[in-house]
Amino acid sequence: MSFLPSKDRRYLADRDVSFHEVVEGNKKGVVLENFLLPAGKYQTASADILIMLPPAYPDAPPDMFYAFPHLQLVASHRQPNCTNVRINFDRKSWQRWSRHNDQWRPGVDGLWTMVKRIEQALEVAA
Repeated sequence: MSFLPSKDRRYLADRDVSFHEVVEGNKKGVVLENFLLPAGKYQTASADILIMLPPAYPDAPPDMFYAFPHLQLVASHRQPNCTNVRINFDRKSWQRWSRHNDQWRPGVDGLWTMVKRIEQALEVAA
């Protein structure tokens, strides 16, 4: 059973993004599978990206995102800033990307907003 709003599912389908929804206890997450990363920036070309959805989503924003495998910058051979915390979810240890969202517009924004924030964070990470 899907818990994602139909607009979010349509957005992912239109972008040909493979995903699955996970419920563990009272937590809900969407895993974007084999999400393409900026070319040459990380030790891998793609990663799974986890977006944890708050109970009030889509009126309340997703906050951070999570990567598997844990990403490392090719240029410096280290993790990007603010990615040292781990969480266990969906039988994996995820690298938390602490990137907070304070510009969410209830009734306007959706998963597409979060995906754009993730793409930007991955691009500018240092």
